[in-house]
Amino acid sequence: MKVMVVQNLKSRGNDKHIKKGEDTMNKYAIFAFKGELMCFQHVLLNALDMQSKGIESKVIIEGEAVKLINELEESENKLYKMAKDKGLIAAICKACSAKLGVLEYNQNVGIPMGDEMSGHPAMSTYIEQGYEIITM
Repeated sequence: MKVMVVQNLKSRGNDKHIKKGEDTMNKYAIFAFKGELMCFQHVLLNALDMQSKGIESKVIIEGEAVKLINELEESENKLYKMAKDKGLIAAICKACSAKLGVLEYNQNVGIPMGDEMSGHPAMSTYIEQGYEIITM
């Protein structure tokens, strides 16, 4: 599993996109792209672990990972249910859901569809809110 952390603009000395008073410590947006259940389980484990330690986290489901929603919902996956119930899953990519044939299903699971960047959730949305970006 490849993990990439994109440093926040504020940490590079360029805070013009960060809202005044916004703290970038302990806020992470995890963008999950891989459509492999085991990889996604680790995204959920980390988001739940961070939340339990007072670290704000959000999961954004992108790319092939949007195909996992049906399996996670139907199997009543424990980690997915916990993360969903705690509001940790911020968005599912609308464009990827449409392209991969799961849009109608994903629109009906109670998680917002992210589409502000040509149909995809924008990392800039989370950066502007003070989140560090992690991609998995």
